[in-house]
Amino acid sequence: MKNHDKKIFLGVMSGTSLDAVDVVAVCFEPQVTLLAAQSFTMPDAIRQSVLTLCTSGDDEIEKLGHLDISLGKLFSQCCNSLIDNNPLLLSREKISAIGLHGQTIRHRPDNYPNNNFSLQIGDANTVAENTNILTIADFRSRDLAAGGQGAPLVPAFHRSCFACNKANRVIINIGGMSNITLLAKDKDAALIGFDTGPGNVLMDAWIQQHQGLNYDNGGQWASEGKTHYPLLVQLLSLNFFSQQAPKSTGREQFSLVWLQKNIDALKEKIKPADIQATLLELTAVSIVDEIKKYQFDSSEIYICGGGAHNRFLMHRLNQLLPLSSIVTSTIDLSLNPDWVEAIAFAWLAKQTLTGLTGNSSSVTGARGERILGAIYQA
Repeated sequence: MKNHDKKIFLGVMSGTSLDAVDVVAVCFEPQVTLLAAQSFTMPDAIRQSVLTLCTSGDDEIEKLGHLDISLGKLFSQCCNSLIDNNPLLLSREKISAIGLHGQTIRHRPDNYPNNNFSLQIGDANTVAENTNILTIADFRSRDLAAGGQGAPLVPAFHRSCFACNKANRVIINIGGMSNITLLAKDKDAALIGFDTGPGNVLMDAWIQQHQGLNYDNGGQWASEGKTHYPLLVQLLSLNFFSQQAPKSTGREQFSLVWLQKNIDALKEKIKPADIQATLLELTAVSIVDEIKKYQFDSSEIYICGGGAHNRFLMHRLNQLLPLSSIVTSTIDLSLNPDWVEAIAFAWLAKQTLTGLTGNSSSVTGARGERILGAIYQA
């Protein structure tokens, strides 16, 4: 099948880390094929506006309205740039739909099962209008309406793309938050997936506060410190870590305010580098503890998301997991770890457009599988 005959979907992802907008062009027939991908730096003004709205404050509705449109324009520009930069691979009329995750500004699964909500913004009308491409957004609301947490949604895609009938596999997505998907080789086994806690979000925030950097490149600063075990124990005492799935989380829980409260509770001075090392250890331990809790027999463990580039974090995961486990990235499954989550939302758009379900009730806790997303015509 030639490229111009394939049904192409764009996926747009801006995650908790707020570092960039990732856009991919992908087709799913006969298998997942990444045609083009590009990462666009999140403008600092928009990033700061998102961070402001992630916590309660004054004049929220006015700020939300302006940011909703600003993000819609940004997402439009990113999609148009990807198309314009790849004229031989992409033509606008051959793109079936854009799958738009939107920017999460509030995720409240703690209200579950009463009035739980998750709010993503980035006006899909603006995207459809400015790209002239059918746009599908608001993927989480239907799952929430069905009694689920609306997250994580990527495990259903992980099963579609990475499941293998010869081996159990674990897919670990480390973005701002971390989530895991346990893929049993038995195709009839229930899908297991949930958020394990912070991924990069606390490490990024801590190094931004102390060094003015957006992230700890390769985990270098963390590797220079030493884990402060009393602080690690204090952080792991949070109920979320012992909570049974379904569960999901976000900046509402894992913030610098929460971290500082735990640091203050110890009433001792801790070196900033040691706190960075402890935050990396928190990410690693919270992931590994959940895998061990499920006694999931697997020697195939694949990492995706920005955490795959944190060499020290990958080193610690290798050390903490059983010796029989091989920890690598999804590049060994033919998908670059940087683009997996954006591809997942292109896949969700395909599911919506073809009338197929996109969630997994065993993951989110919804009453059943549902067709997700709202369609905004070109």
